[in-house]
Amino acid sequence: MSVPVSIEKALLDATTRLRDVSESPRLDAELLLARSIDMPRSYLFAHPEDTLDNAAIGRLEQTLERRINGEPMAYITGIKEFWSLELFVSPGTLVPRPETELLVDIALREIPRKADWTVLDLGTGSGAIALAIAKERQLCQLTATDVSADALAVARENARQLLVSNIEFLQGNWTEPVAGQRFRVIASNPPYVAADDDVLESLRAEPTVALAAGEDGLDSITILARDCPSIIEDDGLLVLEHGAEQRDQVAAVLLSYGWDHIQCYDDYSGLPRVTSATYSR
Repeated sequence: MSVPVSIEKALLDATTRLRDVSESPRLDAELLLARSIDMPRSYLFAHPEDTLDNAAIGRLEQTLERRINGEPMAYITGIKEFWSLELFVSPGTLVPRPETELLVDIALREIPRKADWTVLDLGTGSGAIALAIAKERQLCQLTATDVSADALAVARENARQLLVSNIEFLQGNWTEPVAGQRFRVIASNPPYVAADDDVLESLRAEPTVALAAGEDGLDSITILARDCPSIIEDDGLLVLEHGAEQRDQVAAVLLSYGWDHIQCYDDYSGLPRVTSATYSR
């Protein structure tokens, strides 16, 4: 006969097992256990003495193993918060990062609240950037592209759940789906990790195509610097996320393709993370 396992003990054991793989093992344990018993986290704090049945223990063990094997919490729960929006995510999309909120913030600083501008998000993934801007600037018309049909399916579902209607999703490689159009603001969080960077191993659960960008990590950024002038309005704004060590290289690439007013912004950890530039004809 098995020994009853209380919520309190299950949390302690799960937290211990997650310490080597998570920056927030206690939080992860709480989220996984709450999911296993189909109750809010508050229930765990109110009823630590409650015991788990075998089915709940089995569900917890399955999700713990997935997390211990490096799968992001967002893929296990299917949900990630970004810009106070609850987004669906899947293994076909990157997990939205907190630092990407800086990109949204910079774009919004430049878009007046009553503006009816056209805004483009290239490589939208789950739709996080486009949906955040669309929610904050409801008179603007957003267009979001991605080469992945799976990613666009997730983005469209997020738009449906969030009741966002001022956005269009198009499939294709970078600027190809919007050739001939013009946008006042273009935003992108492109792949920017070097193909041989060891960090890719720790991110193996996420789509490599959305992370790696050639030997120096600049392949995608170079494509955007080269191709976006043909689809941006005069004096239009480009906002790019990039690696913390790529500030100077990104600026050099933008300069080589005629961009000006290049400015880099530090993320909330004080690392250079987002660069903006304008294009004048």
